[in-house]
Amino acid sequence: MRRILPLALSAMMAVSFVATATTAHAQMGPGGGQGGGPDDDSGAAKKKKRDEEWNQPKAPLQQLRNAGPCPYVKVLYDASRYVEFKDGKEAANQAGFTGEIQSISSGCAYKANEPIRIRIEALFQLGRGPQADGDKHVYRYWVAVTERNQSVIAKEYFDLPVTFAPGKDRAYATDTIEQITIPRADDKVSGSNFEVLLGFDVTPEMAAFNRDGKRFRVNAGQTAQAQQAGQAGNTTKQ
Repeated sequence: MRRILPLALSAMMAVSFVATATTAHAQMGPGGGQGGGPDDDSGAAKKKKRDEEWNQPKAPLQQLRNAGPCPYVKVLYDASRYVEFKDGKEAANQAGFTGEIQSISSGCAYKANEPIRIRIEALFQLGRGPQADGDKHVYRYWVAVTERNQSVIAKEYFDLPVTFAPGKDRAYATDTIEQITIPRADDKVSGSNFEVLLGFDVTPEMAAFNRDGKRFRVNAGQTAQAQQAGQAGNTTKQ
């Protein structure tokens, strides 16, 4: 424990973020439904099909040599999705701009007692719901470095500007954080002592919505109407 505490104090002053992270790549998907929110797909087969249809960009990172394991890099669940609602009404037809962090890729490098250097690429799926104002929106997200399961050492915010193509309500974008530098007290401190978290800059209401696991199926109403129509047709035939 004595070894970790001075490391934390040093890191609070020295952790640095180097980003070329404007919008690295934006790719427009099909128009889709009216809700504009993240898809409610489940299962590997559905995800594979969606990725093939949308030509989802891949972000493999070069394998880097290091003296130990890399820090854990993950998305904070409470901030993994961004869903705006007009007047706070949680309904698909009240949704504005939406977003979801689809995946992250990362790599790290360090040796001897050198600092840990991490590179991250994040893939975002973004949406424009019925209540979205215009075809442009600047999403804001953050990257934080923590001691594993402990307090935040450093945190920085990034803007992700997105322009939706005419008539389209969804888009993909990737952002790259070229280098996060974490100092080490000595060569005995490995990357497994740290976590790197990503998340949207969300309101308390958005965080609660995510925490409760709420989602919308864009075609839910259409499916219900189709079922009712089918039942009515069967009744008529009888």
